Amino acid sequence: MAEILKVQNLSRHFDLGGTTVKALDDVTLGLEEGKILGVVGESGSGKSTLAKLVMALDRPTSGEVLLDGQNLFAMSPRQLCAARRNFQMVFQDPYSSLDPRQTVGTIVAEPLHLDPGAPKGADRREMVGALLEDVGLSVGDLTRYPHEFSGGQRQRIAIARALITKPRLLVADEATSALDLTVQKQILELILKLRAEHGVSVLFITHNIGVVDEICDEVAVMQHGKLVETGAARAVLDHPQQEYTRQLLSAEPTLEVIGRKGRRVASR
Repeated sequence: MAEILKVQNLSRHFDLGGTTVKALDDVTLGLEEGKILGVVGESGSGKSTLAKLVMALDRPTSGEVLLDGQNLFAMSPRQLCAARRNFQMVFQDPYSSLDPRQTVGTIVAEPLHLDPGAPKGADRREMVGALLEDVGLSVGDLTRYPHEFSGGQRQRIAIARALITKPRLLVADEATSALDLTVQKQILELILKLRAEHGVSVLFITHNIGVVDEICDEVAVMQHGKLVETGAARAVLDHPQQEYTRQLLSAEPTLEVIGRKGRRVASR
């Protein structure tokens, strides 16, 4: 299966008072079409820096981010703007990522400015309403405001906004960590549902190996800006090759989660 995303020898270094901090250090990984790749590690491991670079929200010190074989950082500003309809992001905090002054309908439709061929007027409203229903909300929510929703519902709004341009890649940066366990399960099940229905590939950034166990096909383990272990999620979680991965697994609290096939399993 073809790779939709390829991160090649990617580094991001910061100069802090004469000291070089390697937030990301020579990372190479790939994501196949229709797959979910979990990137896991402790705070400060470089996960969010990786997400920002994949989204071209920051520029690397060296290396490439290839989307469908095209280097995002070799594009002109106009080319990058046009390409953004194909990769969208869901952020950690579902409230701060939504403009409280705008209605849900306006928020979800906002990325459509990237698509000059997007529908207008009543057709646009119908499109947004259908997508809200797809993520478990309703057409009646179009005129409501973010503060009128729970945290889980706000994250569904954020996911709808990310999907409105029909992207091929979705980057979720700690998209469930601000939610309670019950709502986390609902959002993870929603991501699996949307992957099955829309074929979207997902780069899922998380510190929680239990989440990786639940929805990811592949996993990449990061420590201090470096990639320390990669592979099929089941193989890495059952037979970790690196001590750091084993430490992450042993530190994971026991949680009851819903497995890929709807079974209930215990995470480590």
